[in-house]
Amino acid sequence: MEVPTLANIKSAKKRIKVINTKTERNKAIKTKVKTYIKKVEAAIAANDKAAASEALTACISEISKATSKGIFHKNTASRKIARLSKAVNAIA
Repeated sequence: MEVPTLANIKSAKKRIKVINTKTERNKAIKTKVKTYIKKVEAAIAANDKAAASEALTACISEISKATSKGIFHKNTASRKIARLSKAVNAIA
């Protein structure tokens, strides 16, 4: 989809296209991570330790992938993982 822009210079038009492509990619990855986090939280709410542990493993993997691609800062990723791990470990 061609977005009307104020840019007149060819390189500026290209940068706008590239930025839009990267923005879509970043949104998709962030949404995927949020879905995995919701799965972990749902298992925690259901008090299902086995399902929560399984979901946590998958979630940590997705968060790590997103971090390696520059979607999350490493400290943000560590914080998310730590909070989820703490919540899973708190299940009796």
